[in-house]
Amino acid sequence: LLMARAHVYIRGRVQGVFFRASTRDKALAFNVQGWVKNCFDGRVEAAFEGEKDAIDAMVCWCRKGPTGAFVEHIEVCWEEYTGEFCEFSVVY
Repeated sequence: LLMARAHVYIRGRVQGVFFRASTRDKALAFNVQGWVKNCFDGRVEAAFEGEKDAIDAMVCWCRKGPTGAFVEHIEVCWEEYTGEFCEFSVVY
């Protein structure tokens, strides 16, 4: 089983549109662990860990986001899988 980790920054109209809650729901559906949070500069930042296919699906979903969001740009950094997360959480 190929495990992967992606650290993403999403820019656009991504705050105040339920981006974090929707990301959490998708992560739960895809059995992905990690976290998502708002950044002070208006971006959303997230770390995803799990099976490579599920991480690919999460990154793909983030390119569009939930209804009401408008993603201008997404930066994806592939990192070493650590297995440090046991759930997916919204960080406040």
